Amino acid sequence: MLLDRITLYHIKMKLVSPFVTSLGTESNEEHIIIKVDGEGVTGWGECVASANPFYTYETVQTAWHNLSDFLIPGILRKNFNTLDEAIFSWQKVRGHNMAKAGLEAALWDFFAKTKNISLSKMLGGVRDKIDVGVSIGIQSSMNKLIKSVEGYLEEGYKRIKIKIQPGNDIQPIKASRIEFPNILLQVDANSAYTLNDVKIFKAMDEFNLLLIEQPLGYEDIYEHSKLQREIKTPICLDESIRSLNDSRAAIELGSCKIINIKPGRVGGFTEAKLIHDYCTSQNIPVWHGGMLESGIGRAGNVALASLPNFTLPGDISASKRYFKNDIVEPEFIINKDGTMNVPSKPGIGVEVNMKMLEKVTVRREEFSS
Repeated sequence: MLLDRITLYHIKMKLVSPFVTSLGTESNEEHIIIKVDGEGVTGWGECVASANPFYTYETVQTAWHNLSDFLIPGILRKNFNTLDEAIFSWQKVRGHNMAKAGLEAALWDFFAKTKNISLSKMLGGVRDKIDVGVSIGIQSSMNKLIKSVEGYLEEGYKRIKIKIQPGNDIQPIKASRIEFPNILLQVDANSAYTLNDVKIFKAMDEFNLLLIEQPLGYEDIYEHSKLQREIKTPICLDESIRSLNDSRAAIELGSCKIINIKPGRVGGFTEAKLIHDYCTSQNIPVWHGGMLESGIGRAGNVALASLPNFTLPGDISASKRYFKNDIVEPEFIINKDGTMNVPSKPGIGVEVNMKMLEKVTVRREEFSS
């Protein structure tokens, strides 16, 4: 297949409510939407790098630079028979996983459409529905937290995740567990703690948490192994896992018992599948994290989460959880049983609402042969 045009859209979508974590507060989500065209077929992907370099060193600006100056020139005007051939063309670019993942996602959608199969089937998915959870940012009071949890449970979410940070950890966990003693509950620290805080994590053991996500440094694997030996609650690594090799190191060191897979963080669906398969071989469960994606990125997340070892509910919430209006049709919704349908149409299985996309676009650039 010959790609003759690639278009980048820098989008800015207002969140329905500010999302607060230990990394800061987000009121808008800025990502890059990537459209690839060739031989009458269009593929869509989403680069999840944010406006700031807080979750990772990548930003919208660095991703735009890498896409326009290195990754896109590597595939434009070239004829590829397979997806792997296209991906190989940018192997010499070190790092910049989110930029790579966004373009790779568009290519996965493109190639799935050429084969007239869903992205889920092309990735190896086995489910037509996935279990979903929701991530709740840090709240200003325990009363607001409890009301928020209650509202999402009423909507059907099967698992609740609450963000924590030093000084705002045990209290919200305890309040949530007292009010909702039987729900699947987990917490996410976004790397806000150190080994000096081991007593705090030992105290969490009594609350029957599903997991503690990324408690220590965002690049650390070794110190997490020390913490996991001190506590009963499973540690789940997120920011620390950027490749299959990181996954191997973490599992062999005993740094975690669960891994959160985000295709944007690890460089795309290809690497995500390798991590999934390796974790399967090691009996390590995985779940799908979220980066406040639009419906384009969310469609890819749903497809990936249909693979067999995604056994825990992921952060793949309904479109309305984050945005008043999404940029895809139909928007993603939660079923009454706490599941989300996996699109079955070719590719990502949803249509891009071009009018809405243009409305939220703040910068656009087209590359053509």
